Amino acid sequence: MIDPTATYRLQLRDGVTFDDARALLPTLAELGFSHLYLSPIFSATNGSTHGYDVTDPGVIDPVLGGEDGYVALAEAAHDAGLGIVLDIVPNHTAFTVENPWLRDVLRHGEGSRYARYFDIDWSERLVLPWLADPFETMLEAGRLEIDGDVLRADGALEVPLAPGTSGGDVTEVHHRQPWRLTHWVRERDGITHRRFFTVTDLIGMRIEDDAVFQECHAKVFDLLDRGLVDALRIDHVDGLADPHDYLERLRARVGDDCPIWVEKILTGDEVLPDWPVEGTTGYEVARHIARLLTDAEGHAALLAAWSRDTGLETDFHAAVIEAKHQILREELASELLLMIDLGQRALAEAGDEHGAEAVREAVIGLLIAFPRYRTYFRRDQVRDEDRALMATAADEAAAGLRSRDVVDLLTAAMTDPRGPDAERFRTRFQQVTGALIAKAHEDTASFRQTAYLAACEVGADPDDAVARAPEVEAWCARRDPRAMTLTSSHDTKRSEDSRMRLVAMSHLPDAFLDLLRAAQALPGADSVRPQERWYAVQAALAVWDESDAELETRLADHLIKALREGKDITTWTHTDDAAEAAVLAFADALCAAWRRNPPPALDSLIARGEVLGLAQLALKMTMPGVPDVYRGAMGPYLALTDPDNRRPVDPARFETWPDAPGFAGDKYRLGRALLHLRRDRPDFFAKAETGLSGDGGGESLTLTRTCGPDTLQVTIRPSEAGQSVTLDWNGEPVDYTLAAAQLNDPSHV
Repeated sequence: MIDPTATYRLQLRDGVTFDDARALLPTLAELGFSHLYLSPIFSATNGSTHGYDVTDPGVIDPVLGGEDGYVALAEAAHDAGLGIVLDIVPNHTAFTVENPWLRDVLRHGEGSRYARYFDIDWSERLVLPWLADPFETMLEAGRLEIDGDVLRADGALEVPLAPGTSGGDVTEVHHRQPWRLTHWVRERDGITHRRFFTVTDLIGMRIEDDAVFQECHAKVFDLLDRGLVDALRIDHVDGLADPHDYLERLRARVGDDCPIWVEKILTGDEVLPDWPVEGTTGYEVARHIARLLTDAEGHAALLAAWSRDTGLETDFHAAVIEAKHQILREELASELLLMIDLGQRALAEAGDEHGAEAVREAVIGLLIAFPRYRTYFRRDQVRDEDRALMATAADEAAAGLRSRDVVDLLTAAMTDPRGPDAERFRTRFQQVTGALIAKAHEDTASFRQTAYLAACEVGADPDDAVARAPEVEAWCARRDPRAMTLTSSHDTKRSEDSRMRLVAMSHLPDAFLDLLRAAQALPGADSVRPQERWYAVQAALAVWDESDAELETRLADHLIKALREGKDITTWTHTDDAAEAAVLAFADALCAAWRRNPPPALDSLIARGEVLGLAQLALKMTMPGVPDVYRGAMGPYLALTDPDNRRPVDPARFETWPDAPGFAGDKYRLGRALLHLRRDRPDFFAKAETGLSGDGGGESLTLTRTCGPDTLQVTIRPSEAGQSVTLDWNGEPVDYTLAAAQLNDPSHV
């Protein structure tokens, strides 16, 4: 086994294959990484850019190089002293005819051997919301036809027919199927499968069934048994019916020597349940570092200016509650209807009859009030923490109702279920709360309440955007040193260096407000609401790079996504072209102005952001945890939310960073020095106590790790003058500013 000391996350696909990964291995080994961490490798939908839309978990995707290519990569990694971390997706597969298991279900319905693999409600025919228009409209236009053993739509979509059902006209044949094709708008309130969040094209797997567990993981276990996988990252563990049970079964199968990390968003003071894993993938670390480096006074000044400009409050919690109501009415309407039905059944099972309206308002109240991703109730275990969470949610849910009876009965059905209907209600409630908060918090409110985008991040809370040293020191003391630490990923809303430019706003609020005032004077600015102007200026600051010829296009694509995710002036399904065009025109004018005459305020914010970027890197590499570096982030990495942060990175950049001047070289050399330190002294980082002192916002900050006679001290001075981050090992300075040739001499550390 290779002990994890640092991982390098590589985003495969979109032109990045196993061969490309192999080419990086010498560089990663020289830098001091212990593991190469791969995005999903199994067969995915045609043209997938991320791999989470798995079509066959038993086949390594030929697009990436197939099994032979993967084996060659794993063997080369081991030869270079690197382990392999695989990102696996137990919660869902792709809801498409490309999925061979689903194809069999479409052909044989409940009689398929795979029918129980998928989380499908078979009380009616399986709804396939895949049509561009209503069925009748397409039929009249001749866009539907029977061709042998498939029903073809628009000449491209081919849905398998049940054996012996192809005779007759299209309508008759369609009625004989175990599925029903519908217009895609039906997904809002009429689907019959559990999906991933609101992504109808992903279907939930019943991984709690042992046969499903075994077959979905067969290839993963095969690779582990052959010594070709060294660690696992579990995608969206909160989507599973029983995460604890799943992880116990997984641990029993893979053994204690295989590290397991879970993608789990911890909110507020939440701690990871007692699961048999090394820890989370580390979103909470990015949050704490940004909070620690945020200047409190400057942050307050920004919020005050936002309220003056927009007339809006800065209560993010209120924005989330409003967004939850909207998401339940619209994007999760299907899940809400199911929850109401399950709630009625659970109450009837306990002998309590109540009408649908009473159950509806109680279910909505509980879902809106629940503050985290989920509880972790199990058949044989109810944690006191979960009971307390549900009691608090019940009190809040009942506050606006005439009677709290149904709220209390539903809460009791979850905490102390009396039968299978109550257990089904509890399971689905726990799965829906995660989808609701993700869509309301990350994908709606975080694009509306945007006074300070540095805190509008996965797992972050804009209402709690500032932290001081004692709080973070206490958090470090609780953290498992085996947990993963990230500051950028394929899912972060902004990359690490972009986030630090936004944190710089709190250090230099007047500089940002100067940028904003100048932008508000641009032609066409009056056609854009103040909140959109705030967002566009921050987004442009986050990725500004005069040398990037694609910057305006990237920014425009991001702004369209941000506006539609915010669901305020435009949405994905009901676009307001005029409103979107006005924002894009404003962004173009802003970029043109900055290109013509870069404002001094912009330069100041970028410079401070670079200082903070080094501080962030130093903290990430030295705090308790296993640092994970997202591809390309060894050097400057400026990116917005996906797909911008999933663009391929030119590997040739590695060759320019070691001797580069300025931030690019400093970041690379600092990262390399600390990776070497972690590689050479793993026991120290696994056991060292952590001390943190200083202000952390606008003043100096010192992090100290101590284990026996050894001490590492990191001092951060967030100013543009002089060296901003200094390292001392046992009282001797670590000179990470050395050029590449000097860095090859191990005596520098």
